[in-house]
Amino acid sequence: MSATLTPGGPGWAASGASGGFTTDRDWLPYHPRPSKPSYLPPPGAVDAHCHVFGPGAQFPYAPERKYTPCDASKEHLWALRDFLGLERNVIVQATCHGTDNRALVDALQASGGRARGVASVGRGVTDSELRALDAAGVRGVRFNFVRRLVDTTPREVLEAIAKRVAQLGWHVVIYFEAAELPQLYEFFASLPATVVVDHMGRPDVTKPVDGPEFELFVRLMRERPNVWSKVSCPERLSKAGPPRYEDVVPFARRLVETFPDRVLWGTDWPHPNLKGHMPDDGKLLDYVPQIAPTPAQRQKLMVENPSRLYFNR
Repeated sequence: MSATLTPGGPGWAASGASGGFTTDRDWLPYHPRPSKPSYLPPPGAVDAHCHVFGPGAQFPYAPERKYTPCDASKEHLWALRDFLGLERNVIVQATCHGTDNRALVDALQASGGRARGVASVGRGVTDSELRALDAAGVRGVRFNFVRRLVDTTPREVLEAIAKRVAQLGWHVVIYFEAAELPQLYEFFASLPATVVVDHMGRPDVTKPVDGPEFELFVRLMRERPNVWSKVSCPERLSKAGPPRYEDVVPFARRLVETFPDRVLWGTDWPHPNLKGHMPDDGKLLDYVPQIAPTPAQRQKLMVENPSRLYFNR
């Protein structure tokens, strides 16, 4: 990585076009000058949810994508990791790349063992392809149920994929919105693997933290000890806005306190499909002590839990 590639420095800014791809008109590029966080994460801390996009000239975006992002390379991700004082990453396959995991695999192979991945695969994926992804550092597969981002995949296909990846010791990452949970609850509860929920199931934070909507998600975690949750992305959920995202804190803190061994945190860099504002990644890291007030909680959230799920082999 170039010594000049630091947040706010030369070469850091996101590109609006690359390899013949032009970003969507309302796309917000990642923060050009994130602040240095006040919170110093513990040794071994993991950003357990982030992405790489392209570069489009090397890793073209999928023809069926629902959005075209700015390029966000592995070098930029490593620069942010080091700037924030983190040590490792979990890179989640972005929907703009579909089931073409080449950009993800390239980043994993260039990470020096400091990154693991969550891939996206289709019904036609072969056993040899799954083994190759596993060898590259992939430890999970993502199912996206947010209809504005992806086309719906039949549940029987997802069930078959989940059974196959469970044999590799992988887990399943699910992304959905809270209003859809009643219809998806039984399906999620039946998945034959560890299940990690993105961003707390996107609760409506204008509703009570102990109300029926979020209580259903808590029930899922309580009844199914194989279900984990990322307590990430306050910038997607908040109505109060930055920098503290106070209205999201009670939801995340409830999960951290109730399920301390099954929570993860991540930046979501470079923050795809955000409307209104682009978060300062330094401020997002300073959000962690709000949701995990004690050193023991932060150690589990930032180090022990992601290490156990992603880095133990």
